[in-house]
Amino acid sequence: MNWSEAISKFKIYLKIERGLSENSIESYSSDLKSLYSFIKKNHLSDNLKKCDSDVIKKFIYEQSKINNPKTQARRISGIRSFFDYLTFESYLKINPSDLIETPKIGKKLPDSLSLNEIIKIINNIDLNHPQGIRNRAIIETLYASGLRVSELINLKLSNLFFKENLIKVFGKGNKQRLVPLGKFSKKYLKIYIEDQRSKSKIIKNHSDTIFLNRNGHQLSRFMVFAIIKQLAIKSNIKKNISPHTLRHSFATHLIENGADLRTIQKLLGHENIITTEIYTHLDTKHLKKIMKKFHPRNL
Repeated sequence: MNWSEAISKFKIYLKIERGLSENSIESYSSDLKSLYSFIKKNHLSDNLKKCDSDVIKKFIYEQSKINNPKTQARRISGIRSFFDYLTFESYLKINPSDLIETPKIGKKLPDSLSLNEIIKIINNIDLNHPQGIRNRAIIETLYASGLRVSELINLKLSNLFFKENLIKVFGKGNKQRLVPLGKFSKKYLKIYIEDQRSKSKIIKNHSDTIFLNRNGHQLSRFMVFAIIKQLAIKSNIKKNISPHTLRHSFATHLIENGADLRTIQKLLGHENIITTEIYTHLDTKHLKKIMKKFHPRNL
């Protein structure tokens, strides 16, 4: 089995056995192709069975010059999974990446927005612009339901349940969950769908897709990023924000208002509650306020 065949079979395994998203699979594939390119560039043996820990260490060292520790850790994890798969399939006897250390990285908390900053962004949406109502519906939905950008752009009309105030969302690995609709997201989704989207030219393949671009195609991730970046600039917000910032703000504000971790885990679609714990940071000011208000020695 050569590198190309092995990577192709590994991608099938990731999709069928592990249920990973296309984006995650492509990320794994890209890392493995980078390793193979390194092997060819340095005239090393391209026999998979001769790819030992020394070869991988050299590759990791080379990459450390251009990648940060977080990217390095992800890359090592992907390579390890690939060789685990080859070992499991009995193509290799041992995993050559087992003894390679992953760089220690601290948990970096994503930026979050205050409620005032979110209102500022919303108020800076020009509702008279042809895509204004659509953009308002996007911002309201991201913040009210805590969706990932991939979940947002793949929302379907058939998965909207206005009477029940729910949306059916397909998350990572195509896992589905029901997420409540906020009052304002419901309002602007209805206006967008009934007044704006219904009058747009819609490409046949995207007749069930909610968020469309001006040409009637599904809105891209890049466009959602661009919309949010432009609104941040317009609102004079200096933070480095993205669609994920609204998701993080959704979770942070729920925590600050008393929601429990398990509920937030379900709303965000996290398989493991450990992933949710990064969203539980509270600023010192808020903690001091809670302490002062509720601790018996402060009453």
